[in-house]
Amino acid sequence: CVAFTSAQKVPETLDELHVAGGLVGTPINVVKAKTVDLLVPAEAEIVVEGYIDTESLEPEAPFGESHGHVNLQEYNAFMEVTCITRRKDAILTSIISQVTPSESSLIKRVALESLYTQHLRQALGIQGVKRVSMHEPLTNLRKVVVVVLERNVPRTEVWRALYGAAAWNRAAGKYVIAVNDDIDPDNADALLWAMSYRANPALDLQLLPHRDQGHGPRSQRNEGEDCSVLIDATLKEDFPPISLPKREYMERARQIWEELGLPALKPEAPWYGYSLGDWPAELEQAAQAAVRGEYFATGEKLVQQRRTDVSMNTEVRRHGGEKAESDE
Repeated sequence: CVAFTSAQKVPETLDELHVAGGLVGTPINVVKAKTVDLLVPAEAEIVVEGYIDTESLEPEAPFGESHGHVNLQEYNAFMEVTCITRRKDAILTSIISQVTPSESSLIKRVALESLYTQHLRQALGIQGVKRVSMHEPLTNLRKVVVVVLERNVPRTEVWRALYGAAAWNRAAGKYVIAVNDDIDPDNADALLWAMSYRANPALDLQLLPHRDQGHGPRSQRNEGEDCSVLIDATLKEDFPPISLPKREYMERARQIWEELGLPALKPEAPWYGYSLGDWPAELEQAAQAAVRGEYFATGEKLVQQRRTDVSMNTEVRRHGGEKAESDE
C-alpha cells in the first residue's frame, strides 16, 4: 500500500503514509531512520537512506519508458546512499515501468482517474460528470483523457469539462474527449464510434495550443510545444435507437447460449438496443408486430404508402407516410 500511495499525485501538504494508513484502515507503523532525520515504515522490507544533492546533476538512462520508447540520457538528480537496512530474508519488490499497460500505469490510473473526477466535480463544480477515464494501452494514461457526462447536460458544461480536464495537469490531455454515459470510455472502438457519428469537427472540435510536451520522446518542432485537441462527442440531438435487439431478448439469447455449453461470451457495449430519443410510435408498433410474427400486416401498410413523387432515401416522415394524391 505504501508503494501504491508513493506514486500518487496527492497534495504537497498531505503525507502519503497517512493516505496509505487510510486505505488499509490502520496507521502505518514508523521508526526513525538511522542516518537521516526521517521516519520510515517499520515493516518495510528494505530501507535505503541518503541525501539528494541539490547542487549537481548526473546523466541518467537510457532505459525503456512507459510511453513505449527508450528514454535517452538526461541530466537528473541523484542520491548519495548513507545506509541500507532490511528485514531478515528481505524481499526486493519493484514496480516495472515499461510499454503500457504495466504495473506503474495501472497503479497511477487507479488514483489519477479519481483525482481528475474530483477536480471537475468539486473544484470546478461542473454538472453531470459521471467519471473520467484515462486510456492506458500504449498511450500511457496522459495523452487520451475521456470525460463521461450525463445526457442532456448544457453545452457550456461539456466545454467547461473539456477545458478543465486539459488544464488540470500541464502534460496530460493531448486528446480530451467528452462522451455520454452510454459509451464505454475504456473501449477504443466505442470512442471512435461516438467521435464518428456524434461529433462534427467543424462545430465540436477545438485546439488548445502552447501545451507542454509532457512524458514522451522530445520533439523540436514548434519550439518544443505541443497542443491539445478537445472533442465534444456527446449527443446534441435525439438519435434513432441502437440497431440491436432490446436487452431482454439479448439476455434470453445469452441464457440459451450458456445452456448449450458454448464458449463464454464477453459482451462489449453496446450489446443490446436502446432508445436515443428518435423512435416514432408507429415504428415501435411495427417492431412489436414483428415480435408477434405479423410481418405481412406491416408489409400491406407499406404497399399503401408507395409514391412516385419522391427520390430514393427521402425520409418517410417528411411526407407524413401518406400516399401521394393522384394527378388524375
